[in-house]
This record gives sequence, C-alpha cells and structure tokens, in this order.
Amino acid sequence: MIRVLLFLCALVQAAAALAEPLPREVLEPLVKPPMSLGAVLNDKGVYQLLNSGGAEAGYVFETEPMAPLPGFSGAPINLLVTLDLDGRFLDVQLLSHNEPIFVSGLPERLFYEFFDQYRGHSISDTLVVGSPYGGASEGSSLVYLDGVTKGTASVRIAHESVLAAALQVAREKMGGIASGPPAYPDPAVDEALTWDDLVAQGLAQRLVVTNAQIDEMFAGTLWEDDDPEAKEAPEAAYLDLWVVDLGPPSIARAVLSDDGFAQLQNFLEISTTDEPILVVETARHGLVSDAFVRNTSPDWISAEQGGFPIALRDADLLIELHDDVPDALHEAVDFGSGLILRTDRRLGFDPSAPWTLSMQAVREHGMFQPEIGSQSLDLTHETDARFFTRPELPRPVPPWLEALRGRAVDMAIAGVGLTLLIALLWGRQSWLAGLRAFTPIRLGILAAVTGFVGFWGQGQLSIVTPLATLRAALEGGSYAFLIYDSFSLVIWTAAILGFFLWGRGLFCGWLCPFGALQEFASHLGRLLRLPQIDMPAHWDKRLKWLKYVVLAALVGVVFVAPDYTDKAAEVEPFKTAITTFFMREWYYVAYALFWLLLSMMLFKGFCRYVCPLGALMAIGGALRLRRWVPRREECGTPCQLCRVRCRYGSIKPQGQVDYSECFQCLDCVTIHDDRSQCVPLIIADRKDTRMRMAAK
Repeated sequence: MIRVLLFLCALVQAAAALAEPLPREVLEPLVKPPMSLGAVLNDKGVYQLLNSGGAEAGYVFETEPMAPLPGFSGAPINLLVTLDLDGRFLDVQLLSHNEPIFVSGLPERLFYEFFDQYRGHSISDTLVVGSPYGGASEGSSLVYLDGVTKGTASVRIAHESVLAAALQVAREKMGGIASGPPAYPDPAVDEALTWDDLVAQGLAQRLVVTNAQIDEMFAGTLWEDDDPEAKEAPEAAYLDLWVVDLGPPSIARAVLSDDGFAQLQNFLEISTTDEPILVVETARHGLVSDAFVRNTSPDWISAEQGGFPIALRDADLLIELHDDVPDALHEAVDFGSGLILRTDRRLGFDPSAPWTLSMQAVREHGMFQPEIGSQSLDLTHETDARFFTRPELPRPVPPWLEALRGRAVDMAIAGVGLTLLIALLWGRQSWLAGLRAFTPIRLGILAAVTGFVGFWGQGQLSIVTPLATLRAALEGGSYAFLIYDSFSLVIWTAAILGFFLWGRGLFCGWLCPFGALQEFASHLGRLLRLPQIDMPAHWDKRLKWLKYVVLAALVGVVFVAPDYTDKAAEVEPFKTAITTFFMREWYYVAYALFWLLLSMMLFKGFCRYVCPLGALMAIGGALRLRRWVPRREECGTPCQLCRVRCRYGSIKPQGQVDYSECFQCLDCVTIHDDRSQCVPLIIADRKDTRMRMAAK
C-alpha cells in the first residue's frame, strides 16, 4: 500500500513539473486590439506585446508558470497579465482557478471584476489588498485594492501571484524599471546659488560641438559635403547646448527670473510628478525642426537612463532667465532656441541618477525627396542627490500579518471566547452540566458560535482545508494559503488542542456552526412533536462507517483527479448554509435544507453518518490523552440510562464511552452527577436511608 501511495505521489509531482504555459492560440484572442501577441521570449510563456504598428509595446505572460502559489483548493490561480514597457498594468485577466468560494459559492464575476483594479497602476506602486489600516491616510503611498467580502483570502493569494510574476518579468526583461517610488526635489533644501555656482558644481552642463567635429562624424557618408557652412568655419560652434534640471527650487531660482520661477512653481503645483528640464542651444543647430509643435515631444531631442528611454515633452512655458545668466543664453531664448521639457518621474525617471540627453544632428542630401542622415550628439547629465529626497518605501506587511490585521478584532473576540469555553469545559465541566439552566446555556453558546464564528466570522471549518494541505504536500507546494484565513486558523488551533483534551468533541459538539444548526433543528422538531427516528443499534453502527468511506473517497480524488476536489467536497453543505447563507443554486440549497429538515427527526444525521470532516476529527481524536467522561462500575452493568439517553449512540452497552463518536454534549455528565437521575446514586441513597432508619 505504501508503495502505491509513493507511486501516486510521484505521478502528481511529475504532472506538476510538466505543467506548461497555455498555447499561443489560446492566449492570442485574449490580447485586446489594437495590441497583438508577439514572439515568445522564454520557456515560461512570456510574450512580446506589439502595438498596431508592430513595434514592441510591453509583455504578456501567465502567472502560473512563474508564480504557482497554491490557492485554497491546492491548485494555483492562473492569470494573464499585460504590462507596458514602463511597467504599468494594461490588463489582468483571470484564466483559471479552483477556489471553492468562487467555484460554487460567491458569484464568480466578483473574482473576475477584482482584477480590473490593476489597470493603470505600476509595478513600482505598493499595491495591497484591503483598506487603510491604523494611521494610513489618503497621502499614503500605499495603493489599496478592494477585496471581495468572504473571498478576501483567495483574492490575496491571486494578488500575490500577480505581483510575484510581474516583478519576475520586470527583473528579467525590464531591468531599468524603477523598483520603488521615484526621487523628487526636496522642498527643505534651500541654497543660495548663482549661475557660476551651477556651472562650477556641474549642475548646469554644457555640450559644445564644432563644425569640424560634426564634419568628422559625417565623413565617409553620403552627407559629408552637405554642410557648406561647416566647411567655411570649421572652428565655429555647430552646437552649444546647455542642460539644467529645474526641479530643485534652489537651482531654478539661480536660472530663472522671479516671474519665471513663479510661473514654473505654478506649473509644478498642477503637474506634481513632472521633472522640468531646461535646454538652451546658443549656436546654429537649434533645438527643434520647423515642423515642431509646442506641447509635444521635440523631434530632435531624446533621452535615456539605464538603457531605457525617457519620455520628454515640451512644457509649453515661457522662459525668463535670471540676470546672472550669460547674455548668449538670453539671446538664444529670445530667438526661440530654449525649451523647458518635462518628464514624468512615475515612469521610472530618477532625477538624482545620471541620464543622457541626445541631440540629433540632421543633414539632407538631394533637392527632391532628399535622403536624411543624422548623428547623435550626447550629453550625460547628473544633478547632485542632495537636492532630492525619496519617500521611504512602505514595506507591505507579509500576507499573514495583513490577514491578522484585517481580522484582529474578530480574532481577539474569538480568542477570548475560546479560552473561556475551554477553561469552563476543562475545570468546571461537572458544575456546568449540573446547572438547571444547562440546556439554555448550551444553546446560547451554540447560537453565538453559529452567528459569530459561522455567519459573521466565516470560520466554519471544512474538509477542503485538509485536502488542500494534502495536495500541497503531494505536489511539493507551499502551505502559505493556510495563513490567509487567520480567523479559521484560530478555530483549527482550538479544534486540534481539543483532540488532546476531549477528542473530536470540542469541535463537533461546540464549535461547528452547521452542527449547531442541526441541534437547533432537532429542538424545533421536538417542539413541533414530529416523530423521532430512533436508529436501531446495528444500523447505527454500520452507518457510522459511511463518513470514513466518504473521507477516503475525497482523499482518492486528490490523488486521481485533484482539480475536482472542490466539487467533490460539496458533500459538505457547510458552504451553502454558512458561507453563502443559502444564496446559491437551488440544488445546493435543497441539499443543505434536506439535512437540516432531517435533523428535526433524526438527531444530527449528517454529523453522525456522512460528515467527512467529522471522520477526520474522529481520527484526530486518537490523540486524546485521557478518558474525560466520568464512569462508575455500575455503568453498563446493570445501569443503561446514559446509553439510552445518548442521542449520538456513543456509549456502549458495557458502559464505556466511544470517544470517536462522542460530541461532548455533557448529557451523560449531567446524569452522572445528578442524584435524582443516576441509578447507582439513587440506589446508594436508598440504602443509606434504610440504614439510617434501621439504626434508629
């Protein structure tokens, strides 16, 4: 048998290892026009994204091949992500998943709609699922994505998959994308600078190219003789270019007049993420061609940083220079050879790092339909980092901590309630069972469990979690999905602790919301005087094995057809009754109602005979360290009262308690300590009475 299990495990692991990206014909229709799918770039299914002109515009990839984080079914959530070259999300589409809450529970469209929120955000943004916590405000650089109520855990897993895959592509394909918030001018830096200071410190940088130098660049080409002016005055300046970053206020004041500085600051108050760059050309080349249109990208000027292009655009601002600036620059500006360009820092531009501005030297050959030739004249500029600051990168808390924060109050209440319940059942069990109001107290606790743990906290434990854990173990996957539902993890912890103290009884008898609903249904059936089904002992014994068969079948599905595990787990009506509050397809609702209605006549029939989670709890109950139900020698021989009264059939004719079937209802404890019910105590009291009377 062990060899068979090992063989099946090997098959599952091999299947996982052989999982490949979806074929091109599946992905191609999902790319929205005018974009199209380009060439595949690696064996993990990363494709080029092409624009309408066929040029590379970004990347398209699935998350599963690169970030196969298991969901609650044990299977990864697969998404198709489209990024542009600047690292912005153009689209995120859900391809496949087996998340139980969305497969047959919440409307699946909510899961699809969640991913619409990524559009327009950048991988350099700090994206988190949830709402601002604690002192977070609108000014925070965290970007919050709205989760899905009752499905937040699955959404968080999907979000982690998107980020993990996107950042992997960014590192491999877009190394120049900023990995954090961009630097911006520090308003606290206020230095009294002059134009000479800017030149001396390299804050105003200059590129001079003579006619002789430009001739040398075109030498040997078709255009070497197409600039007579260069031949006539070889030592004269062809290009005399000045570049200054006007973002830092201290630098801008040294370059611009008071009115010019005020105009620039007004512009920056609106365009808060733009970095303004002054370019002035004082020689004969000029900055732009005659076809240039204001407020557009200059046709002769380009820039790059870290191997990636910088998008430059005319800011359409009038330039008034400071009196200290040389006359040559004033004259150039007056003749239209000066521009203030802008670039958006959010697109990856770091003004505190070196970047290169390129000026195209253009020549034409021929009169009619001339052929155009060009040479690049490059100037590398860097503004000292002292003028900039960078917002401290907010570190998204680990998913487990985010889950804890989101449910902190609920978990605190649950923790206090569980502590009190365990303490009561551990130290004051007999006292509790002996209270006249024990039944109302028990029903009150069950009502609180149903309302708070079940409907409010969504802490109904399910066989889905153990099956997903088994699948993760077989496929060598991560168990991280367990921490995304921190509230349920608290209930699991209490249930496992209960294994050692009482067996399955703590969860099945006190902490299962659906079990509580069945108990309420039984009381209602008795109030309505419905006929009660008293299962014969031999049938009761046989039917109790059915839940173990159901559990074994579900484990078999994990090995043979793991993708159908969540469907098979619908044998539990928990999701219908508790998670979705009966808001599902009619056949699921009918199935859950069947068991509740049956419980009005057959006490907790589902729990006793069918529940696979109950079977697992019974197996876990083998860890029990003590026999906690008090017994006497007379129990079973001759007294059978507890066995007759036990509606679970967990007391044997010999008087021993079958702890694998005990739900810790405490009815037998009530009888054991009640001198008016317990037969051995009644007989003993009668003997004492007779002896006292005889003594008199």
